[in-house]
Amino acid sequence: MVIILKENPEKKQFDNLVAWLKSMDLTIHMSQGIDTTILGLVGDTSEVDADLINALDIVKTVKRISDPFKNANRKFHPLDTVISCPILRGEDNSETADDKGNHLSSRQPSGIEAKIGGGYFSIIAGPCSVESEEQVISIARSVKASGAGFLRGGAFKPRTSPYSFQGMRATGIKYLLEAKQKTGLPIVSEIMDISQIELFEDVDVIQVGARNMQNFELLKELGHTNKPILLKRGLSSTLEELLMSAEYIMAGGNERIILCERGIRTFETATRNTLDLSAIPWLKEKSHLPIIVDPSHATGIRELVLPMSMAATAAGADGLMVEVHNDPEHALCDGPQSLTPEQFDTLAKAIAHVRPVSFRPESPVS
Repeated sequence: MVIILKENPEKKQFDNLVAWLKSMDLTIHMSQGIDTTILGLVGDTSEVDADLINALDIVKTVKRISDPFKNANRKFHPLDTVISCPILRGEDNSETADDKGNHLSSRQPSGIEAKIGGGYFSIIAGPCSVESEEQVISIARSVKASGAGFLRGGAFKPRTSPYSFQGMRATGIKYLLEAKQKTGLPIVSEIMDISQIELFEDVDVIQVGARNMQNFELLKELGHTNKPILLKRGLSSTLEELLMSAEYIMAGGNERIILCERGIRTFETATRNTLDLSAIPWLKEKSHLPIIVDPSHATGIRELVLPMSMAATAAGADGLMVEVHNDPEHALCDGPQSLTPEQFDTLAKAIAHVRPVSFRPESPVS
């Protein structure tokens, strides 16, 4: 249930309403807009008298929400959520770009942030898997110079075959942190199990992969952290199921979530997966959480990453997650879908031209 209050509600009436609602064991999420205050009620609202609330002087309207996801629902939270991470002053003198595409020297004072959502756009780039200290630092420098806002790199790798490269694990995290120290870029890496949480203490954004999207025990545990969570859509999951997985994290108190469309499994075999671009405007309408697109895993084909990145940006995505490798032909993981640093630079420049005309839906909540 959502209660939309009139502008500048009288404080005593507001406090009485909140106290009454809490007496019914309801959790209240308040969203404060410019002219509107919204109270989102989570819990059993079946006994709540909507007509009685609607008759109060401070109440504009009351709406019941039929969607099973509550915290992630835009009706609860009309304003877009913005996820931000600081870009530190690295040891290098390389350049990065702010959210408007302006290049910024790493010698700039601290306070610069990489942001995703609410009109801010960032590219997360880096290797599918960390292979060596030299490799990840080299790639980090390259993608930062081209304007990437985050460095991605897999330390723990979920692979279909038990005989495939499984990642460098804790050593991979160490190399990512060294790349962060050199470049200042916040890092993104995938967690596979609750037992690994301590290793991710210094990781800026924790990624939950497609295979773990419905690992509910892991999601609940991540709900108790204060780190941004990048939640990827499962291979065969619906969009509602994706939002319900986000709900698991948010129910624990962590509302810093980035949704990721990475392609779904269909009957088509020409590409690795089928990129569902319709997910972007649908999620924008239903939820306030930012949505990014991973065209690398979606297509599995290097030549398709650029056009799909442009299409996703045009459709209104808040960012991209792109795999970049300095020697794709000899990559230990997903080489055929990885861009070279030069190809990534071309992509970043192309995206800068698409951004001004990308789709910006109006908030469906009045």
